[in-house]
Amino acid sequence: MPDTSRVAVYLDFDNMVISRYDNLHGVGSWRRDNAREHAPGGSDVAAERLAQAVVDLGAIIDYASSFGTVALTRAYADWSVPANAAYRSQLIDRAVDLVQLFATSGTKNGADIRLSIDAINDLVDHADLTHVVIVAGDSDYIALAQRCRRMGRFVVGIGVTGSTSRALVAACDEFSDYGDLPGVRAIVPAKRAEPVAKKAVTKKASARTGAASNKAPARKAPTAAEKTNDKAAELLVRAIRVGMEKSDDEWLHSSSVKSQMQRMDSTFKEKSLGYSSFRAFVESHGDLVELQSKENGQLTVRLR
Repeated sequence: MPDTSRVAVYLDFDNMVISRYDNLHGVGSWRRDNAREHAPGGSDVAAERLAQAVVDLGAIIDYASSFGTVALTRAYADWSVPANAAYRSQLIDRAVDLVQLFATSGTKNGADIRLSIDAINDLVDHADLTHVVIVAGDSDYIALAQRCRRMGRFVVGIGVTGSTSRALVAACDEFSDYGDLPGVRAIVPAKRAEPVAKKAVTKKASARTGAASNKAPARKAPTAAEKTNDKAAELLVRAIRVGMEKSDDEWLHSSSVKSQMQRMDSTFKEKSLGYSSFRAFVESHGDLVELQSKENGQLTVRLR
């Protein structure tokens, strides 16, 4: 995509969280489990299921950045609900603009109306926005997608399998299933672990355990530099995966990979990591990627 492309991302967050939960645990599970009043990390069934069905906000925004610079990201939900409030760290880390929507009747919060109005206003006020990413599968957004296309914008839809309207898919220029986004792992619902009775530990067994622990070498904690380099390596892999979604060739130009990495994390600079060039940075991670030089001197990379 051209460097001048600018992307606006709109997330019907309630829609995504509920759809992901129902997709993983069965239609209607969200309401039956009263999952909205729970948060991941608890010991009850709903909390465990929420942890399994967590939505990876980073994967969504990383994918959106493959279309250009993400100029704004807005998420619409009732943030007083425990299930949504659990995403606080993800949302803050990604500088997402949060729009609070209290339920006015039953569980309906009017996110579709508010999101649509904000999106059209943004396109009118900011003519430089070239792409609109709508993260929801609700048929309520068909009119918005059609309107954005009539205004000359490229519309991308992201939804969850089983809860996406076929008409919305047709109304978008491009549509992706959330589960197919680079970085999103396929999850199989885990069975609840049965309580295990504690066994009495004999003095002899305890002594053996103590001896073994004394012999085991202490694991050295990674330094700050090593942590930073590992984070950069992870960013490199994610950027290549996102780039492969947009290319028919598994080999990607190193310049486009670097641009994608900087769109995903503006703090990335290979020189601050101690590398003289981006090529040197990529070469240092040969266990993750392969390099290939073309006749014109251009460098291409792909995942091993």
